[in-house]
Amino acid sequence: MFFQDEESSEIGRPAQTKLESFLFSCELSSKVPFYTFQGDEEEDLEHFLELRTICLGEGAKEESNVVEVTAMNHQGKTISVPIANLHVSCLPMVSLGEFELKAPVTIRLKAGVGPVSVSGLHLIASQVEDSDMSDEDEADEEDEEISPIKPAKKKQKQ
Repeated sequence: MFFQDEESSEIGRPAQTKLESFLFSCELSSKVPFYTFQGDEEEDLEHFLELRTICLGEGAKEESNVVEVTAMNHQGKTISVPIANLHVSCLPMVSLGEFELKAPVTIRLKAGVGPVSVSGLHLIASQVEDSDMSDEDEADEEDEEISPIKPAKKKQKQ
């Protein structure tokens, strides 16, 4: 999967961003109340965590289980936000859609004893120069272009 970057590379051609995705999962409980997602420290890679679902595990008690995330906002300040309040009898699972956060991210079981399973995708974005793209990738990009819509032919009145 490749995305066009708005900024141009040194040679004047647009830079490409390659995006890879991997399955992510962690379980929170009273024994392990938090998980910190870091990603690798390579300079040319960006790591994102896309949270999809949070659900109570087998053996969860009749209590509220509050899950919060701690990450950086657009100003570079660390903030904590509750994202789910799960209860066995009324809300055992929540779907977050595609809730994407840039690493580092800490997921914490703020209240309750769990177990709570958190799942989603680990996304890795890397810059790729045009020369690094294979012929197959270029062919895929050409196939994705949409051909213009042709106007319908009008029938002549008789």
